[in-house]
Amino acid sequence: MDARLQNLLDRRGGLATRRDMLSVAPPWTLQGACRAGRMVRVLPEVYVDAELLRDTQSELPVLARIEPELARRAALAYGGRYAALSRLSALDVWGLRRQPPRAPVHLDLPTGSGRRSWPHLVVRHRPGFAVEPPHVVIRGGLPVTRLDRTLVDCWPLLPTVDRPSLLIRAVNGRLTTPQRLVTALGEVPRLPDRKALRGLMDRLAAGCRSPLEIWGHDHVFTGPGMPVFIRQERVRVSARTIYLDMFAEAERVNIELDGATSHGDLVEREIDLRRDALLATVGILVVRFSHRRLTADPVQVRKETLAILANRGLRA
Repeated sequence: MDARLQNLLDRRGGLATRRDMLSVAPPWTLQGACRAGRMVRVLPEVYVDAELLRDTQSELPVLARIEPELARRAALAYGGRYAALSRLSALDVWGLRRQPPRAPVHLDLPTGSGRRSWPHLVVRHRPGFAVEPPHVVIRGGLPVTRLDRTLVDCWPLLPTVDRPSLLIRAVNGRLTTPQRLVTALGEVPRLPDRKALRGLMDRLAAGCRSPLEIWGHDHVFTGPGMPVFIRQERVRVSARTIYLDMFAEAERVNIELDGATSHGDLVEREIDLRRDALLATVGILVVRFSHRRLTADPVQVRKETLAILANRGLRA
């Protein structure tokens, strides 16, 4: 390949636009490099070094035959300064869910940008969209749609079983908040399965922070006789900060729901016992229910909870 083109590609991580290449070499030099198989067009006006192709024999689109990171950079080069990674591609960049191999790149651009979808590239046009806050942030050096909007946009694209865990992880990791998610949902009035997403957001806003807590909220710990639990209540005991899963303030009872894999480790079990003992020094009773008990016998768990609360109420 012409040394000028090779040097440009090396400096740009194996990728360059036609405009960039014509700034260092004449058009016939570019054409010769493509005919010789040294360089490949992946999108209109966007080229990569042919040595970066993962599969030279496949009939897949060229964009699907390069590494995902390079494919995203190529898509952004095609979209120009008006484009940002979105939906499943943005979710990958946010580190919440990897896209499957050879999955298409998703790109958001403003309406009227003149860019369209291509094989392995899904372009969505959004009115009023701009590559700047509040629509876009820079993550890992790449422009991506903000996380709350990304999660909402991905909702109908994800397997049903994966949907809740992603939002829970994002909120637990303090990457977003239930309030921001509700605001983002308001921007997409026609989202498929919107009711289920809004229900999940309501549970997150109520303080639920795991699928088990959501299940308990819906089937056990609400309704007649149950207090309004304070979820994720923060208390200070002996210079230590402890977060309580479900705190009945008047009765000073904290309900802890142990997941299906909890306490397989004796060390973790010992940590929980010490924590419970520390809370007892300030008059807080910790009541633990296992995943198995909660899901297999919710009626009995509810009866026991009401009895404990009633007994504590009499002592108060």
